[in-house]
Amino acid sequence: MTSFSASTLEKKLHDLSNTQQSVQTLSLWLIHHRKHAKTVVQVWNKEIRKVKTSKRLTFMYLANDVLQNSKKKGNEYNLEFKAAMPSAFKFVGQGGDKDTAKGLERLLNIWSERGVFELSFIEKIRKGLGKYKETGERLTRIVDKACVLLAEYNGRLSAELEDRITLSKMLTAFIFLQKQKLQEAEKRLEVSNHDTSKGQYMNTPKGLHNILVEELIKALQELEESASQDAAVREKIANLPAEVQDVSLLEKIEDKETGERLTRIVDKACVLLAEYNGRLSAELEDRITLSKMLTAFISLQKQKLQEAEKRLEEFRGKLEKVTIVRKELKSHLDNLPDLSKLPDVDGGLAPLPSAGDLFASSSGHRS
Repeated sequence: MTSFSASTLEKKLHDLSNTQQSVQTLSLWLIHHRKHAKTVVQVWNKEIRKVKTSKRLTFMYLANDVLQNSKKKGNEYNLEFKAAMPSAFKFVGQGGDKDTAKGLERLLNIWSERGVFELSFIEKIRKGLGKYKETGERLTRIVDKACVLLAEYNGRLSAELEDRITLSKMLTAFIFLQKQKLQEAEKRLEVSNHDTSKGQYMNTPKGLHNILVEELIKALQELEESASQDAAVREKIANLPAEVQDVSLLEKIEDKETGERLTRIVDKACVLLAEYNGRLSAELEDRITLSKMLTAFISLQKQKLQEAEKRLEEFRGKLEKVTIVRKELKSHLDNLPDLSKLPDVDGGLAPLPSAGDLFASSSGHRS
């Protein structure tokens, strides 16, 4: 048989499984090394606080097997385990569930029937478990009140988020309309492509605007899959039992089993609400970021609108000048003679006199 050492025992406890054969095999090995009972119990007491909750009861069953089967060979284990059991019971009971509580109570009954420990000692352990039960019930009431508070706050958050969703939809429509108007304005301004001042407009942060619009659309689309839109979770919260939200109904609990069942329901409800509130908090942060983005977008839109209005005024001035020139040109054309109304001359006009005729006519006049 393997020689005893604390490290060997730690390994064997680590390999211990919740089967009768595993428990009995290790129990026989411990009984064989009963002269190391003090070290065994110290290691057992240390390791039981390291293992998973589901394995703690197996450690208690191991101690029970050692206690009962070592009586005929000596009381070494009885003395050592007696000193460790009160704290061990309290530790295992605090972290256990309904099945753990039943298992511990069964051990106490067995020890009482078979005289493993004195009845006074067993009752002392049982009272310790009872005090823990009272503490657990008091903690349950506190948790219930916390759940009611969380449920009420969650309701207020849901109402607020519905308002924010409505606002987001309105902003989405507004952004779409503004984008459409901006595109129309840009098309109108492209008519003056050769205008020297057009370069000033083209220097506006159009790229930044397009990026911001894309980010806004993406953020608004992501909100459609946010926590406030998770109908499945909200339905689960709405369908929680009335006992989870109404402290007064706790008075109707008449037995331990009902109370423990409600405790599990409350625990699950708290986890559900905590997770949902976490998602809501993240969503609110996203909405705050979106609000800032919308503020920046609206500011940029106002700036672009002012620039567009300024350009529009410039073009109106130019249009007015062109209209005036057009009117003056039309008036001038209207005042020109109509060549089609000149008189008709039969045979055409007489030929103009030649230079010789002009000089001859002039000399004859002088004489």
